[in-house]
Amino acid sequence: MSSHTNQPQVRRRRVFYIPGYDPIHPRRYRELYRKEGRTQAEISGYEISLAPKSGDGPYGWHVRSHQDGVDVEADIEVLVWSDIVRDSMSNSIPAAYLQLVRTAWIYIESGALWRLMRLRKGPVIAALYPVGMLIAQLALSLGVLWIFAALLWPVAGWVALVPAIATAYALLLWFRKIDNRLFAYYLMHDYAYSAALNGTTPAELRSRLAEFTKHVQRALETDVDEVLVVGHSSGAHLGVMVLADLIRSQNLPSDGPILSFLSLGQVVPMVSFLPDARDLRTDLQFLSTRSELTWVDVSAPGDGCAFALCDPVGVSGVAPDQKRWPLVLSAAFTQTLSPERWHELRWRFFRLHFQYLCAFDRPGDYDYFRVTAGPLSLAQRFQGRDPSKSRIDQPVSKYRSVLP
Repeated sequence: MSSHTNQPQVRRRRVFYIPGYDPIHPRRYRELYRKEGRTQAEISGYEISLAPKSGDGPYGWHVRSHQDGVDVEADIEVLVWSDIVRDSMSNSIPAAYLQLVRTAWIYIESGALWRLMRLRKGPVIAALYPVGMLIAQLALSLGVLWIFAALLWPVAGWVALVPAIATAYALLLWFRKIDNRLFAYYLMHDYAYSAALNGTTPAELRSRLAEFTKHVQRALETDVDEVLVVGHSSGAHLGVMVLADLIRSQNLPSDGPILSFLSLGQVVPMVSFLPDARDLRTDLQFLSTRSELTWVDVSAPGDGCAFALCDPVGVSGVAPDQKRWPLVLSAAFTQTLSPERWHELRWRFFRLHFQYLCAFDRPGDYDYFRVTAGPLSLAQRFQGRDPSKSRIDQPVSKYRSVLP
């Protein structure tokens, strides 16, 4: 198995999609693929359709596509960890504020925050947003408490504190209820989960990654032409860990499918810059040298939630002399989206973070539905491409230790 491009066209593909920190059922990704795939097919002039998945295994769906005169079939499966995400988010409001303080301290005390600010400002602002928003919510609630207590004190005395506190807490509960529009709690829990153990992977997630690795291993023992792992957002560094473990196992069939890895909108530095993220840094270093796969990293400066065009191996300070991956490319939202579409999405930061999985009305080289359901492997599709000239690959992380 290798990343060489002298391979026949892909007619059958297995795709394993690893989502980021997301508590929602994976069916959302199926419906997103259905809707956006149909739109992209109409724009780009090919055919694509979805059918239910057959057989056991992770949640997924079957894709049939006719592109460039070739019929292609793909089975797409979502490697689910939404239950772990939900469990990490299920705490009280006081516990959430304690979690906020602890997470902020970890990034500040370790020096990771100042290092991250030397990369892209967007994701750092996104990281600071829940801090500011939650503090503002608390301040407003305390202000309401003070006003109610001041108004009722002449009449009820100390008893006035009961309705005042109840009203203030009800306001905090309301803010949490509308967090599907504010994303303050959601983002805070996301960063807190990554930072909880200073970059060490939690035990329940390590166990889930071992399951993911077995799924990918079994796919490599089938007669498909390509096995493609896609990691989006936090799912990118999970994909790195899965594939590093897979290749280390030395169980890859020599005549098996092409192995490919596509990382999208990655936030790897949020974890790899932490003191105890040795496992991840080791896997980044290891994967960057391997000939058994092709690794392409796609991001866009317009995505304020990703470390756009930051080479995750290089900026983490673990790039070896023989480094060959990833190939860092830009999705160039300002060019691949029409001015009208860009104007519509420009300030919808969370939506833009998912644009890699969506249709482009002025598509360039990157097209998610050609990559996942087209006749070219990842290596063939980007053969000969130079990395983005705007990429950042200088070592920035303070912590660069790896496992022996």
